[in-house]
Amino acid sequence: MDLPMLLVSGAIAGTLAGLLGIGGGIIIVPIVTLLFETQGLAHGLAIKMALGTSLATIIVTAISSIYTHHRKGAVDWHLFKVMAPGALAGSLIGAGLADVIPGEVLYAAFILFMYLVSAQMAMSRVSAHRTLPGNLALSGVSAGFGLISALMGIGGGSLNVPYLSFCGVPIKRSIATAAAIGLPIAFSATIGYIVGGLNEPGLPPVSVGYVNLPVFGGVVAASLLFAPLGATLAHKLPDQLLRRLFAVFLFVLASRMSLNLL
Repeated sequence: MDLPMLLVSGAIAGTLAGLLGIGGGIIIVPIVTLLFETQGLAHGLAIKMALGTSLATIIVTAISSIYTHHRKGAVDWHLFKVMAPGALAGSLIGAGLADVIPGEVLYAAFILFMYLVSAQMAMSRVSAHRTLPGNLALSGVSAGFGLISALMGIGGGSLNVPYLSFCGVPIKRSIATAAAIGLPIAFSATIGYIVGGLNEPGLPPVSVGYVNLPVFGGVVAASLLFAPLGATLAHKLPDQLLRRLFAVFLFVLASRMSLNLL
């Protein structure tokens, strides 16, 4: 695998994990998918390997990001306690579904998801329109987000941050809390991808299910260093500018992956 590219993607993912509370999977998955495809893996297997490996790296980056946000007093731990159980259950179901859904479908769905997130982040302004629902409804929403996150190989921040902000949670607190919720999502989904891929033929060398250990190590090595940086920047830089730059980056990655479907 291309070690410099893995280190760069890990650095970007780690920074954005701390900066926007997104877990970094939205960056890691398309880059790692393209790298696996250059090694001769079919689209379907490449996307599943990228999803599983991405979620494994998010476990590490989330811990680093949470630590920095917690030191700044930004994590809403009460909100975390309400949302984490649903996120955990939903992500485990999502990982199980990923094993039975055709890889080509996941590949196309992920590209569409990136375009949608790109558009949402480019056009929306963070402003409160309503208050948070009750605990039961909030748990249900969190379970749905966990399911989608596992299918897309992300930590859930792309869904949780806009939703919490929409419900009146301040953006910095939304980012920090979404980073915390990403940890149980990544943990349970990673277990699902490992178990689901154990009997998959044609896995790349040194893989445990759909998690490739060399790619995991390369990405984590860089992301660990940069996640605290992102979390620190999150409390200093204008949010709207960051969202729009991130939207452009997602659009470029999605367009590059789309070329492989032609």
